Amino acid sequence: MNSKTNSNSDLQGIVQIIKDSTIGITQIVQAMHHTIVHPPTLPSTPIQNLVTNIAGIAYKNIQWTTNLIGNGLDKTLEYIVPLFGETKTYDEREALISVLNGVVGDYLEENDNPLAIKMQFRYQGKPLELARESIAQTLPTLNGKILLMIHGSSMNDIQWTSKGHNHGETLARDLDKTVVYLNYNSGRHISTNGQELNELLENLILNWSVPVEEITIIAHSMGGLVTRSAFYYGQKHLKSWTKYLQKIVFLGTPHHGAHLERAGNYFHTILHYIPYTKPLARLGKIRSAGVTDLRYGNIVDEDWLENDRFHLKKDQRQHVPLPPNVECYSIAANYRSETETARGWMDDYLVDVKSALGQHTNPEKDLNFKSENTSVFFNNNHFDLLSNPKIYVQIKEWMV
Repeated sequence: MNSKTNSNSDLQGIVQIIKDSTIGITQIVQAMHHTIVHPPTLPSTPIQNLVTNIAGIAYKNIQWTTNLIGNGLDKTLEYIVPLFGETKTYDEREALISVLNGVVGDYLEENDNPLAIKMQFRYQGKPLELARESIAQTLPTLNGKILLMIHGSSMNDIQWTSKGHNHGETLARDLDKTVVYLNYNSGRHISTNGQELNELLENLILNWSVPVEEITIIAHSMGGLVTRSAFYYGQKHLKSWTKYLQKIVFLGTPHHGAHLERAGNYFHTILHYIPYTKPLARLGKIRSAGVTDLRYGNIVDEDWLENDRFHLKKDQRQHVPLPPNVECYSIAANYRSETETARGWMDDYLVDVKSALGQHTNPEKDLNFKSENTSVFFNNNHFDLLSNPKIYVQIKEWMV
């Protein structure tokens, strides 16, 4: 895809977002206006009703005009695009789109927005076509030992390179493996991504250019949940790729959820039940399906189907154990020092240590990682997991 096509696609996607956002904000303002003019529990007077009706006409006009302008911009973009140069480097553009997908990726997909990321295997930021000849031509070194790298929420495959280091490239070189990267829309439900990854992995195995010997997966953050989901559906549907999976390394994966999303859910609920802030509760519903899945770590459809994902409720997940007959390892980061940890909360700013290690107060939900297969790195945050040389050494020891 050339830069002009990228610019055209990006602008179309942005116009659609602005159009929908303007309409959405107008609806929120209209709802707040109604709440103020018509106080809860009090009867409305004819004057109040007249004011509301007049204001309603204005709000409808704003929505109608927004749609008209937005649709007109879509048609004139082909003339506007040439006026724009390359405003962002490739990596910057990819990073921005990845964040956008993490926050509202489900909305982008539902509305066929061109900014929605399509799941695919990639190498050096370029798509890997699942055909034998293409795989052989795209990958510089090829053998039967596949190392799959799966990024976390609001990120992309390029961001495995951090501070001049890339776990995947270095492991491939040191341990003679062929590294492949997954890029996906992290705003979709985790189980939706898991099911698609399951199918993609099966196609990868069937089209690999040499006999497959093994698969190793290194997954950061949400990527670990997508991995577990893919294996669950792979076993359920008797996919052959699951037989080749030997090891999984989880880096800061919120196996039992992330406290920030749980706090966000409480805040959204409070807004909803206060009459004058209830319209603002709609803003909380901007959060993508992928984000709300992080509340408790949902990885199968049954965890969210037939449920209002914004409703405040306890953890009702179906327990899914770690993949059997697969060596599973987990690394957690703690931004505090080992001394400070005894006096405070243990987390990496985004995921608490116990969640990353699969530990749960309910023994039936504990993932039971082997103690020798877990490690905690102090004075590190969630993203240091991608670049700390000591963490790489630990991963390499487990991989040998």
